[in-house]
Amino acid sequence: MDKVVFSFCPSYKIPDVLRVRIGVVEGVQADFPLICTLQLFSSDTALSLHYRRFVIRTDGPLGFLEINDSDEWLKFPVRLRDLPLNSKLVIAIWETNKEGYDPLKCIGKASLPVFSSEGILKQGLQKVHLYLQSPSETAIKNEVSPNLRRLEQLDHFLIQYKSGEIHRISWLDKAVLEKLKLERSNALKSLDHPVIYMELPQIGVPIIYQERIYDEGIPQVSFDLGMCFENPAELKHRKLVRSQRNGPLDRDLKPNSKIRDELNMIMSYPPSQVLTIEEKDLIWKFRYYLTRDKRALTKFLKCVQWSDESEVHQAISLLSSWTEISIDDALELLGPSFKHPKVRAYAVSRLRTATNEELLLYLLQLVQALRYENTEKQSENDPDNSLSSFLVSRAANSKNICNYLYWYLLVEIEDSPKNLIFSEVMFAFQSNLSKTPAGLQTRDVLAKQASLIENLLKISKAIQAYRGTRKKKIEYLKELLRNDTYSLSRFEALPLPLDPSIEVCGIHPDGCSVFKSTMQPLRILFQCTDGSTYPIIFKNGDDLRQDQLVIQILILMDNLLKKEKLDLKLKPYRILATGPTHGAVQFVPSRTLASVLLEYHGSVLSFLREKNPSDRSEALYGIHPTAMDNYVRSCAGYCVITYLLGVGDRHFDNLLLTDDGHFFHADFGYILGRDPKLFSPAMKLSKEMVEGMGGYNSPFYQKFKSYCYTTFTALRKSANLILNLFSLMVDANIPDIKIDRDKVVFKVKERFCLEISESEAIKYFEQLINDSVSALFPQIIDRMHNLAQYMRS
Repeated sequence: MDKVVFSFCPSYKIPDVLRVRIGVVEGVQADFPLICTLQLFSSDTALSLHYRRFVIRTDGPLGFLEINDSDEWLKFPVRLRDLPLNSKLVIAIWETNKEGYDPLKCIGKASLPVFSSEGILKQGLQKVHLYLQSPSETAIKNEVSPNLRRLEQLDHFLIQYKSGEIHRISWLDKAVLEKLKLERSNALKSLDHPVIYMELPQIGVPIIYQERIYDEGIPQVSFDLGMCFENPAELKHRKLVRSQRNGPLDRDLKPNSKIRDELNMIMSYPPSQVLTIEEKDLIWKFRYYLTRDKRALTKFLKCVQWSDESEVHQAISLLSSWTEISIDDALELLGPSFKHPKVRAYAVSRLRTATNEELLLYLLQLVQALRYENTEKQSENDPDNSLSSFLVSRAANSKNICNYLYWYLLVEIEDSPKNLIFSEVMFAFQSNLSKTPAGLQTRDVLAKQASLIENLLKISKAIQAYRGTRKKKIEYLKELLRNDTYSLSRFEALPLPLDPSIEVCGIHPDGCSVFKSTMQPLRILFQCTDGSTYPIIFKNGDDLRQDQLVIQILILMDNLLKKEKLDLKLKPYRILATGPTHGAVQFVPSRTLASVLLEYHGSVLSFLREKNPSDRSEALYGIHPTAMDNYVRSCAGYCVITYLLGVGDRHFDNLLLTDDGHFFHADFGYILGRDPKLFSPAMKLSKEMVEGMGGYNSPFYQKFKSYCYTTFTALRKSANLILNLFSLMVDANIPDIKIDRDKVVFKVKERFCLEISESEAIKYFEQLINDSVSALFPQIIDRMHNLAQYMRS
């Protein structure tokens, strides 16, 4: 089928101006000259001035065809390409005085749209009906009276003839025109209003209205070099305000009640809050008054312009007179925002007051804080004023700190060989140990630990490379463990790297196994020197540093809650990354919630009843009160903590339950709000977990909610400590942190809801619990996950 070709031209390509030629007027009975006024409009907006032209009356039936090509065109100062779609010509006919200069009476007026309703530019001869309306109207719709329909038909043919649309045959045209002249003469007798004929340019092809399509320009941002420099006026103002001459005056300044309230509000800001210029000036002004408030030191140091020696001198001189800050705030001073050696030395002096147990809670972050040490500016006269020297000296006096510091440094050295600070600290650490016989013995123990991990890594790689069934791999594992090449079945006693309080002297090959997993982790059963056994999971191919961070924060939160007299029976397991892609996890005998629900027909309650039966009167549901208490408390603790850390990808295969009722989470591959599944709730609390407490109306469920509220409000009080710890981790090579380092602290702070009161926080968490339990989509995902696991098995 042949294609139909349409020829047209868009209006934006026509550069000509709009032109109009005035023709004759019919249907006017007047003794004086007539004037036609024209004006171009867009809606009610005038696009031109008024134009006047004399018009000729005609009484001849074909007089309107007498527009001569020599008649003058009226040109408007608007190009066709610039005309809006709603452009129109407003026309009026006026009767004048005898001289023909002044219009006296309007005979009729109308408007002629420049474009048709289809957006086509009108061309050629146009017939416009004029009606007498009120002078205030500027546009009138053209209407054709029914009794003039025949006249309109005749004029339509005549206009087509005039424009050349009808082929001309001279002998036939003469006869037809005579006939039309007679018929039109009779029709004109019924014309009761004026009609004016006008001519628009005949271009030859249809002109379709279309706006010009402009090329998308490349966005350009003009860069003002002045943006790189501080405002001179603000700089001068700050120098005047913070001049040392004002020091004696500022010492005696005390805020009034209004300013005191404002200062208290600033002191309550979380560490990540950015202070405004006004807030900084206010803190500086009352710096001497604020020395009695330990919360104010970190805020004050943020106000200091560290490039101004005068301000730095004043700030450093105040450190010794400030009320001693807590260790929580001292951690903030070790972050990347504070580079001055005196400030960092002050933070280290506060760390010296911490016990070894407290240091262990923060040791992971303190090792990361070494990234921000400026070793070039450390004073040779005071070797213990830096964080690195402090950690080295404390490690020499604590077996646990020594153990974990060694492994934390070793992982960072292997992961970031270009970052020499960790290698330098490791060298100082090893050198310090070599100074004493006990230290040399410790170095030897650490070397044996490294050899043990290296052998386990070789065995793990051999198992992964071995082709065979899982049963054959288990047999091969036992064979390798018995092999004299590795000497693992019996060796000299040494502290276990995962838990240095445990001394191991060998591995039970018969108690070892290979898990069903992609990376095929190993279950290793260590023989302890006290006769007990200690099972671990050794993983190769997984970065355990993210899991290690979560467990460390979980242990810290558990300690904070116990200080508030709240024991949630969490019992977190231990985990240690021994390299960027391998590590060890404490094996806790337990069952996944998926297997419990499968074996006990979807009832956690039945599992607890079978494992912990009791016929005591106070034992509801036939379950021993201790087991139920363990379950309720641990559920509450993990629900709140995993919510605060934004732990994702929660399903029944990484929710575990021990026989005595301890509930816990495993596999923290997604944190800080990340989740591979859509529409995941902020907190994992399924109806199966609630039914394990006896259901929604059970007193245990009410206790569970009460524990959740207490846990949430208690941890909110320590939010600054948690935020400071995460701020020290922003440059760590941890998967979910390095995705968006700038928002790590914000994501954690957002979950604490620090901007609302305690009562509002409880209401918020209550709604969170209700939303989590009633969420439908997670239930569907759990069912699909269970089905996928069943098909895989």
